[in-house]
Amino acid sequence: MLKVRKSEARGYANHGWLKSYHSFSFATYYDPKFMGWGNLRVINDDRIEPGRGFGEHSHRDMEIISYVLTGELAHRDSLGNIEGIPPGDVQRMSAGTGVMHSEFNHAEGQQTHFIQIWIDPKIKGIVPAYEQKTFSKNDKEGKLKLVVSSNGDEDSVKVNADIRLYAGLLDGDQNVTLDIDPERKAYVHLIRGCLTVNGETLHAGDAIMMAEENQVRTSEGKNAEVLIFDLAPK
Repeated sequence: MLKVRKSEARGYANHGWLKSYHSFSFATYYDPKFMGWGNLRVINDDRIEPGRGFGEHSHRDMEIISYVLTGELAHRDSLGNIEGIPPGDVQRMSAGTGVMHSEFNHAEGQQTHFIQIWIDPKIKGIVPAYEQKTFSKNDKEGKLKLVVSSNGDEDSVKVNADIRLYAGLLDGDQNVTLDIDPERKAYVHLIRGCLTVNGETLHAGDAIMMAEENQVRTSEGKNAEVLIFDLAPK
């Protein structure tokens, strides 16, 4: 089963300092048909204006992943972490029993663009934790690089969730195939460019929800950056 979710069908919020597309129901955007996919709960495509950001707020029992594309995200939390997250970095915060944090754009004169991802945790009530790793362009060029997993395989960021998240940069004849268990779910989110996935042509912001499939197949990439989620069926 394949279901294409077009970019323009997503929820959208324009707060002036923040422009955000919501793939699933979030904040004031609500669509009962799009409450998540498997254990994937949120994908927000956020653009923050210089010097602005999210003030201190709390999270609990959620795995939160940030994938930065341009600019730089400044992170501060109640665990004592004060970090800058540049393009190429993947950050994970396990909210567990509760954590406070803030996120701001500290890239002078430049918009910060990042993908915010929430995953339902495997175990609730854990001690909050933080991790951040850098993945170079070479790590992802012409292939799928495992960037997040439940056990930290291949030097990926480790999360308290049943998930494997791959990132790839694909162009021209750089075609890749990913085997998946048909009893699980998959979600393909195209960040930029153009890419054909299992015969469906995607453009920036488009996605495919997959169930009962055994492969994700890509072709005809044009400056494409893609995220592929291997998810628990929930």
